[in-house]
Amino acid sequence: MNSLQPLLTLLAHVERERDAAMAEAKRVEMDRHAAQRQTERLQSYRREYEQRWGSQFGQSGGIDIVQCYHGFMTRLGQAIDAQERVTLQAAQRLEFAQASWLEHEMRVASVRKLIERRGRELRGAADLSEQKQLDEHAARLLWNRGAGGGMPAAA
Repeated sequence: MNSLQPLLTLLAHVERERDAAMAEAKRVEMDRHAAQRQTERLQSYRREYEQRWGSQFGQSGGIDIVQCYHGFMTRLGQAIDAQERVTLQAAQRLEFAQASWLEHEMRVASVRKLIERRGRELRGAADLSEQKQLDEHAARLLWNRGAGGGMPAAA
């Protein structure tokens, strides 16, 4: 069995985990963008509504209309506050997801470095073994030449 196989299996596992963390970070980032866009739309709507109706209701509106206007503006402000909290929570989840992704990237890099080091060790051991075999073969050849008297055969 290849002595690197367990490490290669580990690498495949941590790469899958990293890919899942990356996908989660991207999904959370999309959620954060959507929450931010919704906050911006609500704020824009409030500004437009105030510009359109604020001065009109303030000048010539009946008490009921003015109360409805102020009640609506209060609820709209609460909705914007709630959406801003959603956006903040989404940003915090994104930070966490990105940190998790980075942690998984570092784990993948560590396993790759370990595989490289182990590969160098194995190649070094193989080179050393090959050199030992060559040295033994050369020693046997010299021994065999010496055992034959060390003299070349007569022609």
